[in-house]
Amino acid sequence: MPHTSPIWTPHATVAAIVERDGRFLMVREHTRHGIRINQPAGHWEADETMVDAVTREVLEESGYAFTPTALLGIYISDKDDKSVTYLRLTFIGTVSEAPIQNELDDDIIAAEWLTVDEIMSQRDIHRNPVVAKCLGDYLAGQRLDLSLVKDLRIL
Repeated sequence: MPHTSPIWTPHATVAAIVERDGRFLMVREHTRHGIRINQPAGHWEADETMVDAVTREVLEESGYAFTPTALLGIYISDKDDKSVTYLRLTFIGTVSEAPIQNELDDDIIAAEWLTVDEIMSQRDIHRNPVVAKCLGDYLAGQRLDLSLVKDLRIL
């Protein structure tokens, strides 16, 4: 039987968990729902690897050079109105000592280093419930080896 309905395609995004001295790199940003906080994150673009995508997004949103060290997990969530499903690949890594770029994406207000308590006390302005879920998984010690990420386009 031929396939007649459109093929469902989730929107692929990448995000980064970066901890330094008990604080986490977060971004405060303008969204259609007002000001929100999020881990540095964004859409995975064509012709780049997932690692390239998360490295680019961290730079564009925080100004820091990012080096991934592990994959935290793969998270699936829907937009509030269920019109879009997001497939978020969250990476763990380190960043340069200081920002290497001053100009941030237009919707970013600031990159901030926040404690777990500061992040969790602002749950009402998390970009998505996945922000708290990723932080919790990180704090629980969840880590996946980066070798699990295989881009067959570059082999």
